[in-house]
Amino acid sequence: MKKTIILGAIIFIVFTLVGIIFLNLTLTGNIIEKDKFSFTKAICNQTNYCEDYEIICNGKEIKKITPTGQAVQFSGKWEDPRTSEEIEKMCE
Repeated sequence: MKKTIILGAIIFIVFTLVGIIFLNLTLTGNIIEKDKFSFTKAICNQTNYCEDYEIICNGKEIKKITPTGQAVQFSGKWEDPRTSEEIEKMCE
């Protein structure tokens, strides 16, 4: 019984660590190959509707932009806290 509990705990810890590593790579950016990388970025329009996109770059060139399915609609008084440089920055 004690061995089963210890084995279960070890399996749980391993799967948790693998999950954290997987989420970290897919959500915060990933080097695909030399000079090719991806990251997620919120892109907002003039009505404060912001949608999250995965952006794949090859050097300074955008190769693909894909919506992640995550979006939010802010109120009309909301102001994006990012600087204009952060908002406009893509593949650099």
